[in-house]
Amino acid sequence: MNKVITVSREFGSGGREFARRLADKLGFAYYDSEIITELAKRTNLAEEYVQSLNERSPAPLFPITIGHTLAPVADVRLEHHNTLFVEQSNLLKELAEKSDCVVVGRCADCCLSDFNPIRIRLYADIDARVERCKARAEESEKLTDREIRQKINETDKARAKYYRFYTGKKWEDALNYDICINTTNKNIKQLVDSFADMLK
Repeated sequence: MNKVITVSREFGSGGREFARRLADKLGFAYYDSEIITELAKRTNLAEEYVQSLNERSPAPLFPITIGHTLAPVADVRLEHHNTLFVEQSNLLKELAEKSDCVVVGRCADCCLSDFNPIRIRLYADIDARVERCKARAEESEKLTDREIRQKINETDKARAKYYRFYTGKKWEDALNYDICINTTNKNIKQLVDSFADMLK
């Protein structure tokens, strides 16, 4: 069976950089935004629309088990959410069967549980995340510290709801992961080097 690593991350904790560097270091395939492109092709939905639904809970008041028992004229976005999640789960399994890989977010730790993945979660204190966001921001993107904090909180809240909706688990619960890494004031490249050596 191929080796699978899943990376869950708080916004601004350096999770995407960690995952990409780790995949490169280990010679594994890396999957993140590429999943959005493939899902758009499979569902005939616009890529921007798929992106807008990605890692966001479809309906905060209804669990997935009753999603199809709503009124006959079901909410189109709810239908798309559920369709996308099923397609995404199937795609993740196909990718994991193809080669060793690192997957970012998307409930991959649960979707790929049959592959016994190494489940990693990255987190950091809020000040470190604000600074990391500022350091990586485009020149045209000039947000205040307060606006960045708001974006961090909104993104993390959306990811937590999405994870809870589709898995029934708490996104932030350390028991859902094998390794939790605090990236506060840490160099991501050095963390990856140390972690990759441990895996080898």
